[in-house]
Amino acid sequence: MEVEFKFQIPADRLDDVEADLRSAPVQRTRLRARYFDTAQGALAAHKVVLRLRQEGRKWVQTAKSAGLGPLDRLEHNVDVKDVKGAATAAPDVQLHADTPVGKLLAELLAQAGEPLVEVYATDIWRLVRRDQEGLTRIELALDIGRVLVPVQGSRKPRVKQICELELELLDGPVQGLVDAAHRWSQRHGLWLSTVSKAAQGERLLAGADSVPAIKATPPVYPDASASRPNGSEVQRAVITSCLAQVLPNVSEIAAGSEVPEHIHQARVGLRRLRTALRELAPLAPGFDPAWQESLSAAFQALGARRDGETVLSGVAPRLAAAGGPPVVLAGDRSAAPSPAEAVQAAPFQAVLVALIGFVSRHIDSDLTGAAAGADVDGLATDETRRRLRARLHKLHARTVRDGKNFESLAPDEQHTVRKRLKRLRYLAEFVAPLFKGKKVRRYLERLEPAQDALGRYNDDIVALQAYRDAVTTDPRAWFAVGWLNAHQAADAHRCMKALRRIDDAPTFW
Repeated sequence: MEVEFKFQIPADRLDDVEADLRSAPVQRTRLRARYFDTAQGALAAHKVVLRLRQEGRKWVQTAKSAGLGPLDRLEHNVDVKDVKGAATAAPDVQLHADTPVGKLLAELLAQAGEPLVEVYATDIWRLVRRDQEGLTRIELALDIGRVLVPVQGSRKPRVKQICELELELLDGPVQGLVDAAHRWSQRHGLWLSTVSKAAQGERLLAGADSVPAIKATPPVYPDASASRPNGSEVQRAVITSCLAQVLPNVSEIAAGSEVPEHIHQARVGLRRLRTALRELAPLAPGFDPAWQESLSAAFQALGARRDGETVLSGVAPRLAAAGGPPVVLAGDRSAAPSPAEAVQAAPFQAVLVALIGFVSRHIDSDLTGAAAGADVDGLATDETRRRLRARLHKLHARTVRDGKNFESLAPDEQHTVRKRLKRLRYLAEFVAPLFKGKKVRRYLERLEPAQDALGRYNDDIVALQAYRDAVTTDPRAWFAVGWLNAHQAADAHRCMKALRRIDDAPTFW
């Protein structure tokens, strides 16, 4: 198992990072690698990597696949005996037989029924140093180089530059790796990246600058306690699920993506993460209350961009259909951080590193082979389920109570109802694997009409404020102000009716 952090380096900080790395003994090596897949990309589709890499004078064949957590990867390395032939030969898949990643590799190739072909290559200069962090040994690797994809009919390949710092656990407690990752990222303004060199090669091969946004997936609980996890296991499974959505989307944004869906899904992931930290804190110690502040700051900054572009683009067509004149809402972005700046911010990156460390504590037992045992500091299974049921019941009851009076609530109270409804939905999704699936699905389906109604209502309120601000520079905005005001009461009534239906929803807890 490979356990590592990967950070991108700002161009203006590269010299400082290299100087810092060279403050202790280092070794410089050239790494030239050839990556293989089927013509149809059977391995890449399942996030499996197969490569032959020249490391100095030797060649090493490596098979990799994703692990269960944000830090761990399945990896198997084998020295290649035929060094002279490795530069042109295809890899020998049998070298990975009887390993977890080797079995997956063999299954995928058997299903594909296609031969392996070389799809791209890398040429990297690596500067390596090894550190001792308490009881933990760490390898730091500064990689500078290129990914190269051949272009048919041309001698000149497509090229992507690489500049990143990797911190890999060699042995010892994983917390030492987390501490080192925190220190290096904060000192040099680095940001986490989930994009491997293989992923860069796949993008270059496809001619894509980014990948589709990642949506939320249910938590995966340990097999041994799938329906009866204790408090610590619930926390770890849920936070891991949230990070699986947050990290890839934030990684794209930090690299410069302003694709609306990346921003939207990053915000959904952050909202789920903040809900988890709030609702699951009583189950076990370990959550730092200070995390919420940095997560909230990033959430709000990304929300400003969504409000300015996504929400208003949804309201504008309705106004046009009603005969409204066009209004340009440029907005003032000078004081607000860009999406990239928001997620590259040191406090936000510090929280991500800390959360990765929190969910990765189980790696120590996995690496040593020791029994993980019970998380003695967390609530026992029965008490955990009792607390979860009580919290679901309270959120449900308060949502129903306020929903009956939604029309008469002040705007900030209406917004609170919407946030509480989201917390109810996310908490139900978090614990869904612990209860009977059909009952959970039926309950969540009852929430959907209310979520949709409140979401549209909130978008209209945001748009109304934006058009009110615009009337000072463009009087045509008065049409939008009047139209949105005229529909506000009916929309609030629609929200109230949808919320009242939740009272009849069959609860699953």
